[in-house]
Amino acid sequence: MTIEVSLRHNFGGFLLDSAFRIERAGVTALFGPSGSGKTTIINAVAGLLRPDHGRIAIDGEVLLDTNAQIFVPARLRRTGYVFQDSRLFPHLTVRRNLLFGARRAQDGAILPALSDVVELLGLAPLLERKPARLSGGEKSRIALGRALLSGPRILLLDEPLAALDPQRKSEILPWLERLRDSVRLPMIYVTHAIEEVSRLAENLIVLHDGKVAASGSVFDLLSDPALGRLVPAHGTVFPAKVLEHRSDGLSALGFDGGIILIPQVARPPGSRLRVRIGAEDVIIARARPEAISANNVLPVQVGGGHAQSGTHVDVGLRCGGVRLIARITRASWERLGLGEGEDIFAIIKSVAVDPQTGPAPNGPE
Repeated sequence: MTIEVSLRHNFGGFLLDSAFRIERAGVTALFGPSGSGKTTIINAVAGLLRPDHGRIAIDGEVLLDTNAQIFVPARLRRTGYVFQDSRLFPHLTVRRNLLFGARRAQDGAILPALSDVVELLGLAPLLERKPARLSGGEKSRIALGRALLSGPRILLLDEPLAALDPQRKSEILPWLERLRDSVRLPMIYVTHAIEEVSRLAENLIVLHDGKVAASGSVFDLLSDPALGRLVPAHGTVFPAKVLEHRSDGLSALGFDGGIILIPQVARPPGSRLRVRIGAEDVIIARARPEAISANNVLPVQVGGGHAQSGTHVDVGLRCGGVRLIARITRASWERLGLGEGEDIFAIIKSVAVDPQTGPAPNGPE
């Protein structure tokens, strides 16, 4: 599915002037600070905002074209919208809240079965409850189910985890991963949380002051040191596959750069997962170090350095088809005297693996 968006809208003191094109399936994250225009964009896609100027098309069907005076009403756009506050009907049970989504479906739309959505999102124990008896994470899952039952061709999620505490966020993230991997609907996911981007997204659009600062694969952009000021606390995210579980308590993961060792994960060989390595967890050396505690010493090439402050430099590194970032002091950068293309070594201090990637959870929260 191809999604084309070009918008220009003046809010008085703020001008949104953004254009992008999504050509890959999966989750596309709209990332940026509050006030950068993220929610305005998905409101325009949903038909909840009529912008001053713009064009929106999904698979060639034009939903908005201000020059041609085309504006398809929201109810006819087949978008499933999940709001930050869930917006469940307090007087209805979970079952009836879910079925309300099916009532909104357009004639002829192919709808998922209620039982399939209930199983996908683990809602069976909740069906006869009302929203007042639900946790924030449970409400988010029901809002997702209601959106799916409307038969959408695209899901729009406006910071669905923003109102949740860290514990509830950790509970709902696996369900969002399951939704991403099972349904394969295109999703536009608004967030200002980089952890959600690294866990969920395949495509990334970075917004700054109402404009698109960067767009592309999340695996490329999160490891681009030039984006350090716009994507804070970033590092590297890349897909990997479990190769084997060793007798010494480590699991070997294969990726497009070699093999990396991590503490053993409860996933069978052949499972796919995401690996996250923080920029601060990478040390670089001109020569291969000996007799050190780190399990991972990878040959890499220098891709260049970008100063992020008066004291630190983010160094881009190429490891096969994967790009890493090492955040080192400016003094270390100057002392090493590294040049682009030089062969050096990356020592990985800590590796984070998304533990929920793979077989999905089940049961209530």
